[in-house]
Amino acid sequence: MRYLILLIVITDLACSHQTKIRHLPYPRTRTVDTVDTYFGERVADPYRWLEDDNSAETAAWVKAENKVTQDYLSKIALRPKIKKRLEALWNYPKFGIPFKRGDYYFFSKNDGMQNQSVVYIQKGINGAPAVFLDPNRLSEDGTVALSGLSVDHNAQYAAYAIARSGSDWNEIFVKDVRGRKTLSDHLKWVKFSGMSWQGNGFYYSRYPEPRKSKALSGKNKFHKVYYHRIGDPQSADRLVFEDATHPFRTCYAQTTRDEAFLIIFESEGTSGSALYLQAKGQKSFTPVVTDFNNDYSVIDHLNGRLLVMTNRDAPRWRLVQIDPKHPAPANWKTLIPESKDVLKSVVTAGDKIIATYMQDVKSAAYLFDMDGKPAGTIKLPGIGTLTGFNGQQKDNTAFYGFTSFTFPTTIYKFDVKNNRSAVYHQPKISFDAGGYESRQVFYKSKDGTRIPMFLTYKKGMEQNGANPTLLYAYGGFDISITPGFRVTTLALLEKGFIYAVPNIRGGGEYGEAWHKAGTKMHKQNVFDDFIAAAEYLIKEGYTSPQKLAVSGRSNGGLLIGACMTQRPDLFRVALPGVGVMDMLRYQKFTIGWAWASDYGRSDDSKEMFEYLYHYSPLHNIKKGVSYPATLITTADHDDRVVPAHSFKFAATLQAAQAGDNPVLIRIDHKAGHGGGKPTAKIIDEYADLWAFVMYNLDAGH
Repeated sequence: MRYLILLIVITDLACSHQTKIRHLPYPRTRTVDTVDTYFGERVADPYRWLEDDNSAETAAWVKAENKVTQDYLSKIALRPKIKKRLEALWNYPKFGIPFKRGDYYFFSKNDGMQNQSVVYIQKGINGAPAVFLDPNRLSEDGTVALSGLSVDHNAQYAAYAIARSGSDWNEIFVKDVRGRKTLSDHLKWVKFSGMSWQGNGFYYSRYPEPRKSKALSGKNKFHKVYYHRIGDPQSADRLVFEDATHPFRTCYAQTTRDEAFLIIFESEGTSGSALYLQAKGQKSFTPVVTDFNNDYSVIDHLNGRLLVMTNRDAPRWRLVQIDPKHPAPANWKTLIPESKDVLKSVVTAGDKIIATYMQDVKSAAYLFDMDGKPAGTIKLPGIGTLTGFNGQQKDNTAFYGFTSFTFPTTIYKFDVKNNRSAVYHQPKISFDAGGYESRQVFYKSKDGTRIPMFLTYKKGMEQNGANPTLLYAYGGFDISITPGFRVTTLALLEKGFIYAVPNIRGGGEYGEAWHKAGTKMHKQNVFDDFIAAAEYLIKEGYTSPQKLAVSGRSNGGLLIGACMTQRPDLFRVALPGVGVMDMLRYQKFTIGWAWASDYGRSDDSKEMFEYLYHYSPLHNIKKGVSYPATLITTADHDDRVVPAHSFKFAATLQAAQAGDNPVLIRIDHKAGHGGGKPTAKIIDEYADLWAFVMYNLDAGH
């Protein structure tokens, strides 16, 4: 295969008066005569060969595409300035929320520019912190990340998981807490797993070892729960739970804090689970719920009862009490009933129940007695998002984090008995937050549904239709996009951008009904909500189509792909990141089959196929249309949404694009879906993204 790489001279793309680059030298991408038939309809897939992530031809295509992209970006004079500013903004100490085990407190900290955060340990609340685990020592380039940490209840052992190059595959190791020595234990092929302690070991979930050539793209099948005893080889681990008749189910193990119960959650998708209990010493499991229709979160075991959060018969969630001897739903006792707001989390600390809620996408927190009686409102620092709490049932001290769009995550120490918060760690950053404001607006979607949206911008901003704007959303899998601090967006705000975040359907912002309204045969609601957000911003004079960039990742990448193909006239720049672009074949790779609970599948029915085909980004690109300036991002180790989605979308869009708007793809090396990405790679990526945005919006000079 020969690739046509034209050598051209590009002048600096720094200012609006400079001539834009035209007719980019995209690699020539071979087409094949691959056709699939769905319910009698033939669908061509001319770039099917790009699904082979092990072929030399695919590797050559990746190299050629990256060269075109980097040649383009390297000529943008603002790019090094953006990177320098991102580094300055990023360089401040960041703390995680402390948690207690035995006599010890553990917390994470990043001094500023470390690629990975470091785990510290201290004895007692006033003890001197010492490094417990430093992932930066596990690789030279920071591409080995800590993906999980679980300390046993007596603080004797700590199991920790690592991920290499952003992959979802994990390896588990064990460290002696007091001696700080790493033991011989080494577990492989772990994925979608916790580490839950009981006795002298822990429960975890894994898949069978895959074929080497399919490790990053093959379907994940036959998830199983094992028990690992400290000191044993993995081959001696005891199989605890499996469902051999349903290969496409996942199973997750949890133990209660007193280790009295093992709980198994079995799932067929990304929402809804079955629930099983096993008392310590018993050999069999007691099925509690087996219908996969609702979600459950076991909070604690107290006085012979399990505290469980659920959306069963409560779309905005409630807290129930379950008697393990009589666990049928008919016997459940409601402790905290469903309210008008969404119950997000529950913990027990200091003989109180701490419940956090989402009120129009903003956090609120309340105290309850152990019998569910209201015991006070927790005063939060402002409008934003609360994370935590971390506490012990008999310990009066708990910790939580609080953040908002221009308020970096601050850690608070909470006195449960007196309902009093005190700052524990407050970061200092080189950003004048006082010069900016955030507000929440509401707008109507296509069908009249009222949608909330957060806007953040410089004080004194004029609604003159000329403000560069980044519109970001997600819209899926019951995930709520709440006010949060992102260092990367500060660089845009400083350049006069508006940062807009609509809370579109498909997320969990208003409970399960809001989520379901953006799934399967209702997925178009998600795209309509996003398009309506753009139209609102334009109508109200915040921005214009020529000054509007849109961004989303993963399911949000699908969102951008669908919206830019449905309304290419509405946006100037599109940034679809690690997106699900082929809605007819997504279920054929890694864990993609689990997303059918949100998407449906092309082989479910003729009606479902037609619905997916109608909005699938890959299949709705039309030749001769002028699409927005597009920078697609993916990575070579993304085994969540395999890079073939982005590869095929990029090749198709490049071949179809009319006019001079660039269509580029940035394919990262030794990186995955985004989790665990080292600081250096994050800064490089966003320097590229923001340079592309500012140049194509003619902004930020």
